[in-house]
Amino acid sequence: MIKMILNIFYRLNNRAIILSKSNFLLVVFRYSKISFTLIELIVVIAIIGVLAAILVPAMLGYVRKSKVSSANSAANSLQKAINTALVEIDEETEEAGRINEISYTHDESSVSLDITATSTSTSIDASNTYKKIANYMDKVSKLDFFAECKGGVCTAVACQQDGAKYVGTAPGGIVTVDTYEDYSDNISAAFVAAKTKAETQRAAKS
Repeated sequence: MIKMILNIFYRLNNRAIILSKSNFLLVVFRYSKISFTLIELIVVIAIIGVLAAILVPAMLGYVRKSKVSSANSAANSLQKAINTALVEIDEETEEAGRINEISYTHDESSVSLDITATSTSTSIDASNTYKKIANYMDKVSKLDFFAECKGGVCTAVACQQDGAKYVGTAPGGIVTVDTYEDYSDNISAAFVAAKTKAETQRAAKS
């Protein structure tokens, strides 16, 4: 096989004219005089097929790993932004401790922003809360997200980047290259898993 490949390149080299002019190399192949046997063509095609079979899955795995990492990184950044916003809200109104969940979803035609609080005696300004979060994460408008809060602290987040099927969580380690299909385009399932993991971590610390 190796001898056959070398023979092909030998034929090409013998039928190439290399001209040097102004530091450029001009290679002219005499196509009319080059011929290959059917076996040689089959061997070359087979080699290309083997290389494609090896490289394509590796490239897809790399892309998947990159997107999963990006989604989880976004969730981690969002959790930090929410916690900073909650501190600011608590300093202003002492209402941060009442917030249980924050959710934000959007599409081309509508936007949904909702805050669930422990008490309904006074309403939480959802718009103001979202603006404060956006102050600490400029890309938040491109995310759909659900966040759990306890005692004025954001404990769990699940988010999905605009136009992408990949979902990220904080705490991390839930959506991985191996499990991403379980949460693909399913932010609700990821949020449940994130809350469960956060609860487990709290129980382990207590």
